[in-house]
Amino acid sequence: MKVYLWKGKNPKNRTVKGEMEAETPEQVKSSLQRRKITSVKVKEKPKDILENIAMFQPAVTETDVILFCRQFSTMIDAGLPLLQCLEILYSQQENPTFKKILKKIKEGVETGETFSEALGRFPKIFDELFVNMVEAGETGGILDIILRRLSAYMEKMAKLKKQVKGAMTYPGITLAIAIIVVAVILVFVIPVFSQMFESMGGALPAPTLIVIAMSEFVKKYIVFIIVGIIVAAIGIKKIYNTKKGRIIMDDMILKVPVFGILIKKVAVAKFTRTMGTMMSSGVSILEALDIVAKTAGNKTVEFAIGDVKVGISEGRSMADPLLESGVFPSMVCSMIAVGESTGALDTMLGKIADFYDEEVDQAVKNLTDLIEPFLLVFLGVVIGGLVIAMYLPIFKIASVVA
Repeated sequence: MKVYLWKGKNPKNRTVKGEMEAETPEQVKSSLQRRKITSVKVKEKPKDILENIAMFQPAVTETDVILFCRQFSTMIDAGLPLLQCLEILYSQQENPTFKKILKKIKEGVETGETFSEALGRFPKIFDELFVNMVEAGETGGILDIILRRLSAYMEKMAKLKKQVKGAMTYPGITLAIAIIVVAVILVFVIPVFSQMFESMGGALPAPTLIVIAMSEFVKKYIVFIIVGIIVAAIGIKKIYNTKKGRIIMDDMILKVPVFGILIKKVAVAKFTRTMGTMMSSGVSILEALDIVAKTAGNKTVEFAIGDVKVGISEGRSMADPLLESGVFPSMVCSMIAVGESTGALDTMLGKIADFYDEEVDQAVKNLTDLIEPFLLVFLGVVIGGLVIAMYLPIFKIASVVA
């Protein structure tokens, strides 16, 4: 089918326009006439020369997928057929990248694929967790409920990511600005003072000599310093991308003071939220553990969840292997043990997730409160130290003159 742009007059004689997929312009005119739109002008939509270049196309965001879930669940709940829901969502989608994906999903369902199979062809947009839950919803005839749960789950996970990113953004930006300011002072400001002191002659104080030496070093080797930082960053990234390197670095991250505690709380919140959502949707516990382990985001946590899966396969409870891992707090393990004994594990996991969402909120606040004064002191000491070191000779001259 081709895409046509149309323009016409509605029953109130107001100009309206839009676009429509059809085989011919006559089909567009016929469809618009049924909607009582007159004086119709139709032309084929010109092709975008960049539409096949991925880097120039907008990405599909979490918000797009969440909105898709919300709207889909509402339409399914209202009794609309699956294909009609996909047709409506496709026609209303504004993101061109997501629109193409929805079109392929619709075509897949039309050719006999299940909805979950059609979604599974786009793992970057719909991950394994999403596809498995949709499959469980199709099998159980509760697709609308599953999609509603998925959208709620994704909204909470998006909030969790936003909190962690927010906690890291402020110190990161402040530190970057501090480094730029110090570099500018050392490369451009200190040499001016250095030339002035040379013309005056006489011995300079030790702090001033140290700062001048630092300035000369940075000015001389600035290119090598920048290249070194870039090479180090690339090297760390390459090490992290190796299996052994990631295991070591992920374990180190969890042991970092303050920040490591935040990461652990995020891991607990994510694990309990995902497990609770999947189990309440009818996914088996072993399958859910397998998916949760893959989406953990930290190798130490992934191995801990893997041990739980092995333990359950051997007939053990979930709580004991979690406690033995040392990653999950004893309180969490105790609550999971209670959930297992009462047969309400999915509900208990949801309660733990809600509790740890609040814990993450508090941990982010504590981290921000701790970092703020530290950064202020750091900036004051570094920049203030540079300024004082350069003004010491001037103070000395002033005292001699006095």
